[in-house]
Amino acid sequence: MGKPRIFLNFASVKFEMPEFALSTASQNPENVPIKEIMPDIRFIPEWEPVEYVMLALPTESTDWNYILQEAIDQYQRLVKALTDANVAVALLCPDAAACAEIMKECNADLIRYIEMDYNDTWIRDYGLITVMKDDRLRALDFGFNAWGLKFAADKDNLVNLNLNTRGLLQPLTYRNERDFVLEGGSVDTDGSGTVLTTSRCLQSPNRNGGLTKSELNEVLARRLGTDHVLWLDHGALEGDDTDSHIDTLARMAPGDTIVFTGTRNFDDPQFESLLAMRAQLSMMRTAEGNPYNLVELPLPDAVLDEDGSRLPATYANYLVANGTIFMPTYAQPDNDTLAMRSIRIAFPDHNVVGIDCRTLLRQHGSLHCATMQVPHGILNL
Repeated sequence: MGKPRIFLNFASVKFEMPEFALSTASQNPENVPIKEIMPDIRFIPEWEPVEYVMLALPTESTDWNYILQEAIDQYQRLVKALTDANVAVALLCPDAAACAEIMKECNADLIRYIEMDYNDTWIRDYGLITVMKDDRLRALDFGFNAWGLKFAADKDNLVNLNLNTRGLLQPLTYRNERDFVLEGGSVDTDGSGTVLTTSRCLQSPNRNGGLTKSELNEVLARRLGTDHVLWLDHGALEGDDTDSHIDTLARMAPGDTIVFTGTRNFDDPQFESLLAMRAQLSMMRTAEGNPYNLVELPLPDAVLDEDGSRLPATYANYLVANGTIFMPTYAQPDNDTLAMRSIRIAFPDHNVVGIDCRTLLRQHGSLHCATMQVPHGILNL
């Protein structure tokens, strides 16, 4: 078993840098004066306190119908892990009484059921994104079109609006941002004005018409309060439906740290893409001009579906909630253990709980994709 790999300063690492990595222009292309357009908004990082973690239970009307009981069991394990760690859950479902029966082994005092209609269970991408604006919490409802018009999303796209019209959000918190498509898994923040994202996803023509990085910087500044955008142009996992969501590749952590997916297996088809991503991360700088501390997560061994196609297994798809890291595992003892040890480097004061997420993987997602954290003061349950 290997040791966790942490890179405090990539300047000392000797390997050939691709040409793109020799420029930091991708952090603020075209030198957009972001601070001049940024309102008083703070995008809340995941590691700050939360009141609830939201999930949506698989039903026969979702894409889980062919393995419905297995999927329900997977979500029951997720909810139990959360409530065992004293994290409250807000669970979307078609029938609250039936759902309560499914969750009877979990702490009932920590679960709130919300009867709702939805297309699928990936609430990370259609759930509310929370910010502070003028010292007040705001729940932002962005447009969702199923990762660039790949699947049906008509019901998912109405979930947040329905929460608001039914009085399940605190008064004056809801903000309609539905004219812009933005998925929760596509952006990550340090809570201090920096956002980490990927150009492949945000510049997708099927999301917002293929906006330039300069245009997107302005949008993120106005809506999320971002004054420093880190654009990853490399990195992709086979089997990923999201066009390289950042939460499959690299995540921000406290202390100017980025946790990222890497592999030293030269024979892995993803090796070159992840190496290019690693090089680009090494050249990124904080808003103050300092290099990031980089912590590398192992890439899980290939997991294949029934047709022999690779699924997008990644340890970067973890959830941070109230002092605990909920990390996906894939029945790979060496890799699972190494990933948990690596996560502890980035979050030394957090507990790390591993949850087998092989069933989630069968629908091309994992733990972070299936959850959305909600700070205190947003939901009215």
